[in-house]
Amino acid sequence: MTTIKDVARRAGVAPSTVSYVLSGSRKISEDTRKAVQQAIDDLGYHPRASARTLRSTRTNVLALALPRAAGGYRAVDGRFAIDISDAARSHGYDVLLMTDQEGVPGLRRIARSGQADGAILMAVEMADPRIDAMRELGFPAALLGRSADDAVLPWTDLDWEAAAALAVHELAAGGHRDIAYLATTEHEIQARRGYAIRGVAGARRAAPETGAAVRVHESTGDMAVLTRRLKGLLTGERPPTALIVQHVAALPHILAAVAAEGLRVPEDLSVMAVGNLPDDVGGRDLPRIELPVSEMSAEVTRLAVESITGQAQVPAAHRLIAPVLTPGPRVAPPRPRNTD
Repeated sequence: MTTIKDVARRAGVAPSTVSYVLSGSRKISEDTRKAVQQAIDDLGYHPRASARTLRSTRTNVLALALPRAAGGYRAVDGRFAIDISDAARSHGYDVLLMTDQEGVPGLRRIARSGQADGAILMAVEMADPRIDAMRELGFPAALLGRSADDAVLPWTDLDWEAAAALAVHELAAGGHRDIAYLATTEHEIQARRGYAIRGVAGARRAAPETGAAVRVHESTGDMAVLTRRLKGLLTGERPPTALIVQHVAALPHILAAVAAEGLRVPEDLSVMAVGNLPDDVGGRDLPRIELPVSEMSAEVTRLAVESITGQAQVPAAHRLIAPVLTPGPRVAPPRPRNTD
Protein backbone atom coordinates (compact mmCIF):
# COMPACT_ATOMS: atom_id res chain seq x y z
CA MET A 1 0.00 0.00 0.00
CA THR A 2 1.34 3.41 -0.97
CA THR A 3 2.15 5.63 2.01
CA ILE A 4 2.74 9.33 2.50
CA LYS A 5 6.47 8.57 2.73
CA ASP A 6 6.36 7.00 -0.75
CA VAL A 7 4.73 10.15 -2.12
CA ALA A 8 7.32 12.35 -0.40
CA ARG A 9 10.18 10.29 -1.80
CA ARG A 10 8.75 10.49 -5.32
CA ALA A 11 8.21 14.25 -5.07
CA GLY A 12 11.58 14.91 -3.41
CA VAL A 13 10.06 16.57 -0.35
CA ALA A 14 9.56 15.81 3.34
CA PRO A 15 6.50 13.79 4.43
CA SER A 16 5.32 16.84 6.36
CA THR A 17 5.21 18.84 3.11
CA VAL A 18 2.90 16.22 1.57
CA SER A 19 0.67 16.53 4.65
CA TYR A 20 0.59 20.30 4.31
CA VAL A 21 -0.42 20.02 0.65
CA LEU A 22 -3.21 17.59 1.51
CA SER A 23 -4.52 19.52 4.48
CA GLY A 24 -3.92 23.05 3.25
CA SER A 25 -2.69 23.93 6.74
CA ARG A 26 0.37 25.85 5.51
CA LYS A 27 1.31 27.92 2.51
CA ILE A 28 3.25 25.80 0.00
CA SER A 29 4.83 27.05 -3.24
CA GLU A 30 2.96 26.26 -6.44
CA ASP A 31 5.89 24.27 -7.85
CA THR A 32 6.06 22.11 -4.74
CA ARG A 33 2.30 21.61 -4.68
CA LYS A 34 2.35 20.48 -8.33
CA ALA A 35 5.23 18.07 -7.67
CA VAL A 36 3.39 16.53 -4.76
CA GLN A 37 0.15 16.27 -6.71
CA GLN A 38 1.99 14.64 -9.62
CA ALA A 39 3.53 12.07 -7.25
CA ILE A 40 0.09 11.37 -5.76
CA ASP A 41 -1.34 10.80 -9.24
CA ASP A 42 1.59 8.66 -10.37
CA LEU A 43 1.44 6.41 -7.32
CA GLY A 44 -2.33 6.34 -6.97
CA TYR A 45 -2.13 7.47 -3.36
CA HIS A 46 -5.45 7.81 -1.54
CA PRO A 47 -5.15 9.47 1.86
CA ARG A 48 -7.54 8.33 4.56
CA ALA A 49 -10.60 10.51 4.93
CA SER A 50 -9.68 11.23 8.56
CA ALA A 51 -6.28 12.53 7.49
CA ARG A 52 -7.81 14.76 4.81
CA THR A 53 -10.28 16.28 7.24
CA LEU A 54 -7.95 16.47 10.24
CA ARG A 55 -7.49 20.22 9.95
CA SER A 56 -10.92 21.07 8.55
CA THR A 57 -12.61 21.21 11.96
CA ARG A 58 -11.02 23.02 14.89
CA THR A 59 -11.27 21.76 18.44
CA ASN A 60 -9.64 24.82 20.02
CA VAL A 61 -7.54 22.43 22.10
CA LEU A 62 -3.75 22.31 22.48
CA ALA A 63 -2.11 19.08 23.57
CA LEU A 64 0.65 19.69 26.12
CA ALA A 65 3.03 16.73 25.90
CA LEU A 66 5.03 16.31 29.10
CA PRO A 67 6.71 12.89 29.29
CA ARG A 68 7.37 11.82 32.86
CA ALA A 69 8.03 8.66 34.81
CA ALA A 70 5.08 7.23 36.74
CA GLY A 71 4.83 8.91 40.11
CA GLY A 72 7.40 11.55 39.21
CA TYR A 73 6.67 15.21 39.81
CA ARG A 74 8.65 18.41 39.36
CA ALA A 75 7.34 21.76 40.52
CA VAL A 76 8.63 23.40 37.34
CA ASP A 77 6.42 21.15 35.20
CA GLY A 78 3.32 22.16 37.12
CA ARG A 79 4.24 25.83 36.87
CA PHE A 80 4.67 25.56 33.09
CA ALA A 81 1.39 23.65 32.73
CA ILE A 82 -0.51 26.39 34.57
CA ASP A 83 1.14 29.28 32.71
CA ILE A 84 0.66 27.59 29.32
CA SER A 85 -3.00 26.96 30.17
CA ASP A 86 -3.42 30.65 31.01
CA ALA A 87 -1.66 31.69 27.80
CA ALA A 88 -3.76 29.27 25.76
CA ARG A 89 -6.98 30.70 27.16
CA SER A 90 -5.93 34.15 25.98
CA HIS A 91 -5.86 32.68 22.44
CA GLY A 92 -9.20 30.90 22.89
CA TYR A 93 -7.70 27.43 23.47
CA ASP A 94 -7.96 24.82 26.21
CA VAL A 95 -5.10 22.48 27.13
CA LEU A 96 -5.08 18.68 27.09
CA LEU A 97 -2.23 17.41 29.31
CA MET A 98 -0.44 14.25 28.14
CA THR A 99 2.09 12.60 30.44
CA ASP A 100 3.02 9.46 28.46
CA GLN A 101 6.65 8.69 29.29
CA GLU A 102 7.51 7.71 25.71
CA GLY A 103 5.34 10.36 24.11
CA VAL A 104 5.18 9.35 20.44
CA PRO A 105 2.27 6.85 20.52
CA GLY A 106 0.10 9.20 22.52
CA LEU A 107 0.83 12.13 20.25
CA ARG A 108 0.05 10.03 17.17
CA ARG A 109 -3.26 9.02 18.73
CA ILE A 110 -4.18 12.62 19.53
CA ALA A 111 -3.17 13.87 16.07
CA ARG A 112 -5.03 11.13 14.16
CA SER A 113 -8.17 11.28 16.28
CA GLY A 114 -8.57 15.03 15.93
CA GLN A 115 -8.75 15.60 19.70
CA ALA A 116 -6.48 18.65 19.44
CA ASP A 117 -5.48 21.18 16.80
CA GLY A 118 -1.79 21.19 17.69
CA ALA A 119 0.75 20.34 20.36
CA ILE A 120 3.34 21.89 22.63
CA LEU A 121 6.20 19.52 23.42
CA MET A 122 8.05 19.83 26.73
CA ALA A 123 11.21 18.06 27.96
CA VAL A 124 12.68 18.32 24.47
CA GLU A 125 15.59 16.03 23.62
CA MET A 126 18.41 16.94 21.26
CA ALA A 127 17.17 14.26 18.82
CA ASP A 128 13.54 14.07 19.88
CA PRO A 129 11.51 11.33 18.12
CA ARG A 130 8.31 13.29 18.68
CA ILE A 131 9.51 15.95 16.25
CA ASP A 132 9.70 13.56 13.30
CA ALA A 133 6.32 12.10 14.24
CA MET A 134 4.66 15.52 14.21
CA ARG A 135 6.27 16.48 10.92
CA GLU A 136 5.33 13.19 9.31
CA LEU A 137 1.69 13.66 10.31
CA GLY A 138 1.70 17.34 9.37
CA PHE A 139 0.45 18.10 12.88
CA PRO A 140 1.16 21.68 14.06
CA ALA A 141 3.51 21.77 17.03
CA ALA A 142 5.89 24.04 18.94
CA LEU A 143 8.73 23.12 21.29
CA LEU A 144 9.24 24.35 24.83
CA GLY A 145 12.94 23.63 24.60
CA ARG A 146 15.59 23.44 21.93
CA SER A 147 16.53 20.39 19.91
CA ALA A 148 19.72 19.91 17.89
CA ASP A 149 18.07 21.35 14.76
CA ASP A 150 16.75 24.88 15.16
CA ALA A 151 14.78 24.75 11.90
CA VAL A 152 12.57 21.69 12.40
CA LEU A 153 9.71 23.21 14.42
CA PRO A 154 9.00 26.54 16.12
CA TRP A 155 10.58 26.69 19.58
CA THR A 156 11.51 28.85 22.53
CA ASP A 157 13.98 28.26 25.34
CA LEU A 158 16.27 29.88 27.85
CA ASP A 159 19.82 30.03 26.49
CA TRP A 160 21.08 27.39 28.90
CA GLU A 161 24.62 27.40 27.53
CA ALA A 162 24.87 31.14 28.02
CA ALA A 163 23.26 30.85 31.46
CA ALA A 164 25.83 28.34 32.70
CA ALA A 165 28.67 30.37 31.21
CA LEU A 166 27.32 33.54 32.84
CA ALA A 167 27.29 31.83 36.23
CA VAL A 168 30.91 30.72 35.84
CA HIS A 169 32.00 34.19 34.68
CA GLU A 170 30.23 35.84 37.61
CA LEU A 171 31.89 33.58 40.16
CA ALA A 172 35.30 33.92 38.49
CA ALA A 173 34.91 37.70 38.56
CA GLY A 174 34.30 37.39 42.30
CA GLY A 175 37.67 35.67 42.72
CA HIS A 176 36.67 31.99 42.61
CA ARG A 177 39.06 29.67 40.83
CA ASP A 178 37.75 26.28 42.02
CA ILE A 179 34.15 25.94 40.91
CA ALA A 180 31.89 22.88 40.90
CA TYR A 181 28.98 22.71 38.46
CA LEU A 182 26.19 20.40 39.64
CA ALA A 183 24.34 19.62 36.43
CA THR A 184 20.90 18.05 36.07
CA THR A 185 20.27 14.38 36.81
CA GLU A 186 22.01 11.49 35.12
CA HIS A 187 18.68 10.47 33.59
CA GLU A 188 18.18 13.84 31.92
CA ILE A 189 21.74 13.92 30.61
CA GLN A 190 21.52 10.36 29.27
CA ALA A 191 18.20 11.23 27.61
CA ARG A 192 20.02 14.20 26.05
CA ARG A 193 17.49 16.77 27.14
CA GLY A 194 18.45 20.06 25.54
CA TYR A 195 18.70 22.07 28.78
CA ALA A 196 20.90 19.41 30.38
CA ILE A 197 23.34 19.07 27.49
CA ARG A 198 23.63 22.81 26.88
CA GLY A 199 24.07 23.65 30.56
CA VAL A 200 27.07 21.33 30.79
CA ALA A 201 28.45 22.72 27.52
CA GLY A 202 28.23 26.28 28.84
CA ALA A 203 30.04 25.45 32.08
CA ARG A 204 32.83 23.71 30.21
CA ARG A 205 33.12 26.48 27.65
CA ALA A 206 33.49 29.13 30.35
CA ALA A 207 36.37 27.39 32.12
CA PRO A 208 39.11 28.36 29.64
CA GLU A 209 37.47 31.74 29.12
CA THR A 210 37.85 32.60 32.81
CA GLY A 211 40.90 30.57 33.77
CA ALA A 212 38.89 28.89 36.53
CA ALA A 213 38.94 25.16 37.22
CA VAL A 214 35.33 24.08 36.61
CA ARG A 215 34.48 20.50 37.54
CA VAL A 216 31.15 19.21 36.19
CA HIS A 217 29.22 16.68 38.28
CA GLU A 218 26.00 14.93 37.33
CA SER A 219 23.23 15.04 39.91
CA THR A 220 20.70 12.35 40.77
CA GLY A 221 17.12 12.04 41.93
CA ASP A 222 18.24 9.72 44.74
CA MET A 223 18.79 12.11 47.64
CA ALA A 224 20.84 9.62 49.67
CA VAL A 225 23.24 9.17 46.75
CA LEU A 226 23.33 12.92 46.18
CA THR A 227 24.26 13.48 49.82
CA ARG A 228 27.20 11.09 49.53
CA ARG A 229 28.39 12.75 46.33
CA LEU A 230 28.21 16.20 47.89
CA LYS A 231 30.10 15.02 50.97
CA GLY A 232 32.88 13.66 48.78
CA LEU A 233 32.95 16.85 46.75
CA LEU A 234 33.01 19.22 49.72
CA THR A 235 35.53 17.29 51.82
CA GLY A 236 37.89 16.20 49.05
CA GLU A 237 41.52 17.15 48.60
CA ARG A 238 40.70 20.43 46.85
CA PRO A 239 37.09 21.35 47.62
CA PRO A 240 35.40 24.05 45.54
CA THR A 241 34.93 27.55 46.88
CA ALA A 242 31.79 27.96 44.75
CA LEU A 243 28.97 25.66 43.65
CA ILE A 244 26.68 26.25 40.67
CA VAL A 245 23.44 24.27 40.88
CA GLN A 246 21.44 23.50 37.74
CA HIS A 247 19.55 20.69 39.49
CA VAL A 248 17.47 23.31 41.28
CA ALA A 249 14.70 20.90 42.31
CA ALA A 250 17.20 19.47 44.82
CA LEU A 251 18.44 22.87 46.03
CA PRO A 252 16.90 22.67 49.55
CA HIS A 253 18.50 19.25 50.01
CA ILE A 254 21.82 20.51 48.65
CA LEU A 255 21.85 23.46 51.04
CA ALA A 256 21.05 21.12 53.93
CA ALA A 257 23.93 18.83 52.92
CA VAL A 258 26.28 21.82 52.77
CA ALA A 259 25.21 22.89 56.27
CA ALA A 260 25.68 19.32 57.55
CA GLU A 261 29.36 19.60 56.60
CA GLY A 262 29.68 22.70 58.78
CA LEU A 263 29.91 25.07 55.83
CA ARG A 264 28.21 28.44 55.74
CA VAL A 265 26.73 29.97 52.59
CA PRO A 266 28.20 32.26 51.30
CA GLU A 267 31.01 32.68 53.84
CA ASP A 268 32.55 29.24 53.26
CA LEU A 269 30.90 28.29 49.96
CA SER A 270 29.26 30.51 47.37
CA VAL A 271 26.17 28.87 45.85
CA MET A 272 24.54 30.07 42.64
CA ALA A 273 21.31 28.66 41.15
CA VAL A 274 20.76 28.35 37.40
CA GLY A 275 17.24 27.85 36.10
CA ASN A 276 15.27 28.01 39.33
CA LEU A 277 11.63 29.04 39.49
CA PRO A 278 11.18 32.71 40.34
CA ASP A 279 11.52 33.28 44.09
CA ASP A 280 12.26 29.59 44.74
CA VAL A 281 15.80 29.10 46.02
CA GLY A 282 15.21 26.87 49.01
CA GLY A 283 14.40 29.76 51.33
CA ARG A 284 17.77 31.43 50.74
CA ASP A 285 18.48 34.67 48.94
CA LEU A 286 21.13 33.38 46.56
CA PRO A 287 22.65 34.84 43.41
CA ARG A 288 20.70 33.16 40.63
CA ILE A 289 19.59 33.05 37.01
CA GLU A 290 15.86 32.38 37.06
CA LEU A 291 13.87 30.41 34.51
CA PRO A 292 11.56 32.89 32.70
CA VAL A 293 8.52 30.60 32.97
CA SER A 294 5.82 33.15 32.11
CA GLU A 295 7.73 34.52 29.13
CA MET A 296 8.53 31.06 27.78
CA SER A 297 4.95 29.87 28.27
CA ALA A 298 3.45 32.85 26.45
CA GLU A 299 5.94 32.54 23.61
CA VAL A 300 5.57 28.80 22.98
CA THR A 301 1.79 29.10 23.06
CA ARG A 302 1.89 31.90 20.51
CA LEU A 303 4.14 29.83 18.26
CA ALA A 304 1.85 26.81 18.53
CA VAL A 305 -1.23 28.86 17.67
CA GLU A 306 0.54 30.43 14.70
CA SER A 307 1.40 26.94 13.45
CA ILE A 308 -2.24 25.94 13.69
CA THR A 309 -3.55 29.03 11.92
CA GLY A 310 -0.98 28.84 9.14
CA GLN A 311 1.00 31.89 10.22
CA ALA A 312 4.14 29.92 11.12
CA GLN A 313 7.34 30.96 9.41
CA VAL A 314 9.52 28.80 7.16
CA PRO A 315 12.13 28.00 8.36
CA ALA A 316 10.58 27.62 11.79
CA ALA A 317 10.46 30.69 14.01
CA HIS A 318 12.21 30.55 17.36
CA ARG A 319 13.03 32.66 20.41
CA LEU A 320 16.19 32.10 22.42
CA ILE A 321 15.90 34.01 25.69
CA ALA A 322 19.08 35.53 27.07
CA PRO A 323 19.87 34.73 30.73
CA VAL A 324 19.67 37.48 33.31
CA LEU A 325 21.38 37.54 36.68
CA THR A 326 18.60 38.39 39.12
CA PRO A 327 19.16 41.57 41.15
CA GLY A 328 20.01 40.70 44.71
CA PRO A 329 23.00 39.33 46.60
CA ARG A 330 26.26 39.40 44.73
CA VAL A 331 28.91 36.71 44.77
CA ALA A 332 30.93 36.58 47.97
CA PRO A 333 34.73 36.30 47.59
CA PRO A 334 36.29 32.93 48.31
CA ARG A 335 37.48 32.25 51.84
CA PRO A 336 41.29 32.06 52.01
CA ARG A 337 42.44 28.45 52.02
CA ASN A 338 44.17 27.02 55.05
CA THR A 339 47.69 26.30 53.84
CA ASP A 340 48.91 24.70 57.09
